[in-house]
Amino acid sequence: MAVDSSIGTPDQLRDPNYTPALHKAIPLGIQHVLAMFVSNVTPAIIVAGAAGFGFGSEAGAQGFPDMTYMIQMSMLFAGIATLFQTIGLGPVGARLPIVQGTSFAFIPIMIPLVAGRGVEALPVLFTGVFVGGLFHALLGTVIGKIRFALPPLVTGLVVTMIGLALVKVGIQYAAGGVAAIDSPEYGSLLNWSAALVVVFVTLGLKFFARGILSVSAVAVGILAGYLFALATGMVTFGGIGDSWQRAAVLEVPLPFKYGVEFSFAAIIGFGLMAVVSAVETVGDVSGITKGGAGREATDREIAGATYADGVGTAIAGAFGALPNTSFSQNVGLIAMTGVMSRHVVTCGAFFLILCGLVPKVGALISTIPIEVLGGGVIVMFGMVVAAGISMLSDVTWNRRNMVIFAIALSVGLGLQLEPKAVQYLPDTLQILMTSGLLPAALIAVVLNLVLPGELASEATEEVSGGMSGHGRGSLGQD
Repeated sequence: MAVDSSIGTPDQLRDPNYTPALHKAIPLGIQHVLAMFVSNVTPAIIVAGAAGFGFGSEAGAQGFPDMTYMIQMSMLFAGIATLFQTIGLGPVGARLPIVQGTSFAFIPIMIPLVAGRGVEALPVLFTGVFVGGLFHALLGTVIGKIRFALPPLVTGLVVTMIGLALVKVGIQYAAGGVAAIDSPEYGSLLNWSAALVVVFVTLGLKFFARGILSVSAVAVGILAGYLFALATGMVTFGGIGDSWQRAAVLEVPLPFKYGVEFSFAAIIGFGLMAVVSAVETVGDVSGITKGGAGREATDREIAGATYADGVGTAIAGAFGALPNTSFSQNVGLIAMTGVMSRHVVTCGAFFLILCGLVPKVGALISTIPIEVLGGGVIVMFGMVVAAGISMLSDVTWNRRNMVIFAIALSVGLGLQLEPKAVQYLPDTLQILMTSGLLPAALIAVVLNLVLPGELASEATEEVSGGMSGHGRGSLGQD
């Protein structure tokens, strides 16, 4: 997308404090919302499905009231957390055009916490989000000092593991959803057709469209899949009308609606993932200042962004929403449009808040067939894996780092695939270990800190089956 010079001068466009004319700022802000909208509400749908009150459950007859509420809160508190970043509140907020949204990173932690437990799992979940958010905010005071422990080897591994933990969800959704696994319709041609429409439309727009169509390709792809579902009878206008009428016009969220219940597994899990999320936010802040303003991020901006991450997550947890983090796709959108104004993103935040206060929006989202959502999820979670691999390309692939990566990946992914291997551990440890993500990250961090910097060149040959690898990464060689 070419930068529209009528929005402002080059110096103005690089200035976070510049405010374009409102008739230009509002569409630019809504463009930011379109770029992140599907990704923002998807975690709530996945967690509701894992708990058993989402797609395909008995709650479906009542219009998924709890899932609809979680979708609504995802929009509302993404908007509020974004305001923390763009407007700021004391030390909280980077005062940069940072878009906040519900984080995929925490899903592998949340699924074991809620699996099959229904609405009864929500007090533990949201209490964990709240406490984890407070801890996340505290990281703002030390984030600069702990970055050394999370080099690209660790962060790339963690992001790759997040994606690998989620790709199964995409395939299950595309085939018909977990609740339909034992039914004859699971994996039917109709189900896969709906998912593939989304995939192909998304790919077509990503590669052959420009501007907002390219940026919001997943959202447009899901819209195309929705139209396909209407045409084939997977969705009916009657069902859409029922969902619309059942939902209230306006609803104010309730603090701790589901109650409070403390769980060591939830608190430890959310706390550890907060460290990873904080480092990811540091990368996003740096990307925004480099791509939009041509400069490095200041220590105050990095600390403020981390504070906003944590405070936004804590408040979200108190009202029934999932953890928030900065959204990387919007960093790319700023680099593409060349508009650095934080007030543009503020307009988008107010749009999100408006959507979050109107339950009818969440009710409409809940009518999207799970197969259609599956097509979008396949693309999104595959991109998470690709992002992790991209981060790993910055690693110096000497034999020391190969061994660290190998052990961390083997243990983490193995425990994720075979959770019964730790069935005799206490419940708290079972939940943490079977996430796969946390053991992999912990192993990688510890080994990276304690192992010597060099490994003899022949030291891995005996266990690599002749495939020792000779990639050097982009940082040199041993």
